[in-house]
Amino acid sequence: MLSRLRSPNLVPMLAVALLIAALYYPLMLLANVPVAQRALDSGAALPCGSALECATQLRSPVLPSPQQLWTGFANLLFPLNSPNAIPLNAAVTALETLVGLALAALVGFFFAVGIVASRAFERSLLPWIVASQTVPIVAIAPMLVVLLGQYGVQGWIPKAIIAAYIAFFPIAIGVAKGLRSPDPLSLDLMKTYNASSWQTYLKLRFPASIPYLFTAFKVATTAALIGAIVAEISTISFQGIGKMLAENSRAADVVATWVIMIASAVLGIVLVALVGWLEKAVTPWKR
Repeated sequence: MLSRLRSPNLVPMLAVALLIAALYYPLMLLANVPVAQRALDSGAALPCGSALECATQLRSPVLPSPQQLWTGFANLLFPLNSPNAIPLNAAVTALETLVGLALAALVGFFFAVGIVASRAFERSLLPWIVASQTVPIVAIAPMLVVLLGQYGVQGWIPKAIIAAYIAFFPIAIGVAKGLRSPDPLSLDLMKTYNASSWQTYLKLRFPASIPYLFTAFKVATTAALIGAIVAEISTISFQGIGKMLAENSRAADVVATWVIMIASAVLGIVLVALVGWLEKAVTPWKR
């Protein structure tokens, strides 16, 4: 237990968390006091007498006070199975992200192998793969949902496909870099053993690409999560973190919007940590 607490990764994380906690309250006051002063000057009826006191009680603060965040989390976390609560919606977004990540892995592996195996494949398709990532997902998402809806594909599946669209690029590039990582001497050794191309991939290139694969997966996980949330915001959604963000943003509920953004950040941390745990399970020699 003590060894876990002394983990070299845990100590910096706790230090950053403590720094954020120490700076948050002063920053909150710095951001909210001018707003509170303007509200008092305009004659607004506030349950406080000074700008400093009102800074923690604004209905639409620039930065919510810790008490407002605590109340916001309490209101949005329970009951757990409520359609308007964070847990159920976060589970839907996590499902879309993980399915999208799996689809991205399949497509990314195909493109990575093609890029490494064929110079013509790389020259002909790589520029188009790069160009596909420059198109705003906000513009693609509604069109893709409408297109898939004509074939009966509805619900969370179009969001997962959009997440895969965003996530496949880092996987393809990362895996391709990993497949090219073996040194020339190792490749020459495989040739002396009269190994076929597939044997070279299975025995040398794929094992060498594992560290690059999980690094790409961590980047792709965050990309897939962002893609799923943006897809939920850009289309008609009945569940998901993006749906909650859109609804509370339209309602001008600043505190709830901040709470949902923090929850989405926590969800991203959990998903990346899940990939890290999978990496440790697959590569025990790295411990």
